[in-house]
Amino acid sequence: MSILNTQMLAKLSLAAGICLASQISFAQTNDTIPETQLGEVMVTAQKESENLQKVPFSVSAIDDRKVEEMNLWQTKDLRGYIPNLYSSNPGDNRNVISIRGITTTSYEPAVATYVDGVNQFGLDTYFFLLNDVERIEVLRGPQGTLYGRNAMGGVMNVITKPKSDELTGFVRADIGNYGFTRFAGGLKTMLLPKKLYMGVSVLSDKLDGYYTNLYDNSDFDSQKNFLIAGNINYLFAKNWEAILNVKSNAGRNNGPFSLAPDPGSAIENPYEVNQNAITQMVDNSQNVSFVLKNSGPRFNFSSQTSYQNNYRYYKTPIDGDFSPIDGVSIVNNYGSDWNTVSVWTQEFRLASANTGQKLNWQVGFFGFNSDAPTRQGVYFGDDAELIGSPIPNFTMLNTNVASGYGLAFFGQATYSLTEKFNLTAGLRSDYESKKLTVGQELDFGQGDPMVTQPDTTGNVSYNAISPKLALAYQLAASNEIYGSYSRGFRPGGLTQIGSDPSNPPLFGYDPEFSNNFEIGSKNYFFNRRMRVNVSAFITTISDVQVPGLILPDAIVVTQNAGDLTSTGVEWEINTIPARNVSLDWSFGYTHATFDKLMLPSESGEVDYAGNRQIFTPELTSMIAAQWTPQFFSSKDLTWIARGEWLYFGEQFFNLENTISQNAYQIANAKFGVVSDAVELTFWAKNIFNETYIDYAYSFGPAHLGNPATFGMTAMYKF
Repeated sequence: MSILNTQMLAKLSLAAGICLASQISFAQTNDTIPETQLGEVMVTAQKESENLQKVPFSVSAIDDRKVEEMNLWQTKDLRGYIPNLYSSNPGDNRNVISIRGITTTSYEPAVATYVDGVNQFGLDTYFFLLNDVERIEVLRGPQGTLYGRNAMGGVMNVITKPKSDELTGFVRADIGNYGFTRFAGGLKTMLLPKKLYMGVSVLSDKLDGYYTNLYDNSDFDSQKNFLIAGNINYLFAKNWEAILNVKSNAGRNNGPFSLAPDPGSAIENPYEVNQNAITQMVDNSQNVSFVLKNSGPRFNFSSQTSYQNNYRYYKTPIDGDFSPIDGVSIVNNYGSDWNTVSVWTQEFRLASANTGQKLNWQVGFFGFNSDAPTRQGVYFGDDAELIGSPIPNFTMLNTNVASGYGLAFFGQATYSLTEKFNLTAGLRSDYESKKLTVGQELDFGQGDPMVTQPDTTGNVSYNAISPKLALAYQLAASNEIYGSYSRGFRPGGLTQIGSDPSNPPLFGYDPEFSNNFEIGSKNYFFNRRMRVNVSAFITTISDVQVPGLILPDAIVVTQNAGDLTSTGVEWEINTIPARNVSLDWSFGYTHATFDKLMLPSESGEVDYAGNRQIFTPELTSMIAAQWTPQFFSSKDLTWIARGEWLYFGEQFFNLENTISQNAYQIANAKFGVVSDAVELTFWAKNIFNETYIDYAYSFGPAHLGNPATFGMTAMYKF
């Protein structure tokens, strides 16, 4: 099957000509690797430490040094640095992540995010801020065998700094325009010799906001976050370790959903809204995990128990018509018993000790239990008739109590058929059950609310099988080729249909499955001065879950509406052409179109076969050039001069493909002085102030990407 064609090659050539820089150049230096060679990169993509160049599928890895050099402050910042990855948010920091045309379209993510091994279960419960990071790994393509649900498009692993035998730490300050401040610090130490270790980190950031609210001429989307994380490591017996991780984030957003009524208004009047209902969004999240590990001579055992909780609400009603009229506003401040999400997870894993034997294997169990009681009111104000309501001043109350649990067993093994030929095979079996109770009422502000939809409960359950097979052949010591097949799935569930009492209140939708075929090559060239990793893929997705917003109920309805095929290529090239100089280029091309897409219209269902997938730029590319000469005669201080040019191809925001963003480019720069202990740099992002749609809803409202920002960073490590 041919993936490339003449049109695609033309686009590749165009992108190569207009883009200038990418990805990660792990020019790690130590006593054995010269400064003009690329160092080894170790990852845990398959839940065991291994060389990046030996993993038989596409993985990107960014170490702590690159996180600092590229000013990666949250997971959304990764877009462009990773081939075929796109991330955006509508203004409430719930990121929509897409990899290779598989995108998040509901509260069930399409790309699984893990922080220190804990699955950030849904869009509500996950931590998006980055602090004290050791490494970020992005696995592209379905990863259902080892990671299970919601790894349809891939996995993002965020690993924070490990324990330390010595007292180490850092303090960092980032200050920029628009009132941006970011203060971070961390400390790690050993409390009892070779027994007890402790670590703690904090992060506080604030932004005055990019938007102006014309309604009262005020800053609109000012926000702040406070993240604290701590860990205790206890080596209580030979080869046994217990680890307690605690993370808590408090977010406050004075102007969530900074949306213009339509994309045209957003572009013509950038960073302006006109909304009468102004509120503060409270977003509190906690994440606690307990890990028990044993590293033996023959087997490794681990157990991880985690608890996640999120409480998110608006202090006062939030504007629902995105205009100055008193038409519709959303109410959800009904106390802490509502609008919370809590999840328990448990994983056991037993693996062979990776000591170079011909067979390496791992088996395990994963289980979870989740609860999400929500209550939301849609208030129709004095101007309700302007949006089609026959009467004003009433609230439509919607109650939604969701719960579920799941069990999974998995196994994977790699066998060396010869010294150069490896076979990897894996299988996972998942069972999941979900329950949803819904009810609706009308509240006129006097007396008891009137029940319009009595409580109705539905249950669904299903099984999923996720196999994996990969073959890798080592052509030479620094060159490997591979081919792989993998399957992923996103769970099905129940969705509320709307307030019309003539329709059933609940509707079940099926799981979404993906099948991915990939070939690739991983190489070092020119005495390890250049690393070239390239891959081509074809992915088919069946029973694609399609969301639709029902107005004025403000209910998202999910249904299976079609099948999708995504094909593409990607590469990452990292090179050190001369001492103190690095050049990197990551590139991705994705052609994701629907083979079948049935959507409702006024005249009945219409098949939009051939339409492009949403939140999927046709091209992503970034080239980075970095120069780090010595600072005068000092061997410790160096200059850093870094330039980045990101390119994003055309993309669509609605399935009808009528709302789109043309291709655009973003330039970033950084300059200053750095060493192993200090940093003083000046930076600029989106230098040319490119105005572009970052996120748009299918019914029109649009959110812009960040404007030109600039500032300085000061950091001290000890």
